Amino acid sequence: MKRRTWVLATTTVAAVVAGAVLIGSRDKEPATARDTPTNTAPVQRGTLTAEISQSGTLTYRAQPNGSPYPVVNQAGGTYTALPTDGAEVACGDVLYRVDDRPVLALCGTVPAYRELRSGLTGHDVRQLNASLHALGHDTAAGVAINPDDNAFTWRTQQALRVLQHAKGLQLTGRLAFGDVVFLPGSVRIAAVTGALGGPAQPGAPVAQATSNTIEVQVALDPSQQGEVNPGDAARVTLPGNRSVPGKVDRLGRVAQVATGQTAATVPAYVSLDDPTAARGLDRAPVLVRITTTEVDNALSVPVTALVGAAGGGYAVEVVRPDGRRELVAVGLGLFDAAGGRVQVEEGALREGDRVVVP
Repeated sequence: MKRRTWVLATTTVAAVVAGAVLIGSRDKEPATARDTPTNTAPVQRGTLTAEISQSGTLTYRAQPNGSPYPVVNQAGGTYTALPTDGAEVACGDVLYRVDDRPVLALCGTVPAYRELRSGLTGHDVRQLNASLHALGHDTAAGVAINPDDNAFTWRTQQALRVLQHAKGLQLTGRLAFGDVVFLPGSVRIAAVTGALGGPAQPGAPVAQATSNTIEVQVALDPSQQGEVNPGDAARVTLPGNRSVPGKVDRLGRVAQVATGQTAATVPAYVSLDDPTAARGLDRAPVLVRITTTEVDNALSVPVTALVGAAGGGYAVEVVRPDGRRELVAVGLGLFDAAGGRVQVEEGALREGDRVVVP
């Protein structure tokens, strides 16, 4: 069972009950036999859930705050080849060209900030070693690189020469500052900011990138932030009314105000169990239902069965097997808006009883 946060949707329940006749002294009178009403519903036992429904937008996962990864150029010259929006670039691929010289994408979280050559050590060298090993260039060179090694050794040099030969770079055995852009993994180009034929200026962004994994971004009201947690189950309705399961992956920590809006919201990111189900739907609007609370084995009645009891509280009118009708006071627990049912405390009410509904 998930968190036992018992939620009573008082406003919703009160609105439903508002149309019912308030029971006065009748609930104190002995039950009398009456004709069995035609409109009844069973008391059921099962799982109830509370949900938050929000509109969302399909997007591609990038940094934890939802913003894309910057692709920063460090080569000087003229852009002679650039990727297109939506292009997928794997680690080891040519990302773009400056003066027809390839600039490679390699895997790593530390941005390129210097030339890498024999004798150097550091985190940037470690991610170079890891990339050369993952791409198999050390094996092709007849050497074995430890991907956790942070030293630029002769093994690194030999494997780098294989990479340079494969991608059309000069076989120098060192990695020039402008020859590589380190990115967290294989990426999808979200936008290109450089211009083909335009100047390639060191330190200037050339593109923005995301991962290849699609997710849903939802803008929560700050009051809902405490109800939603990472790992909560979700269901996403895609264009075409196709519904797919997912879960809350992470929550933003800072409230944001969208362009043209005045109210602040907190971003939540929902991952899909099968991301391929949403391929080709970038920036498409979707409906997201997040399950915030779940109670197993709960006794419940339709919310429309509730009537107001004299002196406050709620009751339901039960039709007994012999046709007698009597009022039974109930305490309320979780309100399941999607199912239109509300959890009731046990007492004189049992599973299988039939209660009067409008």
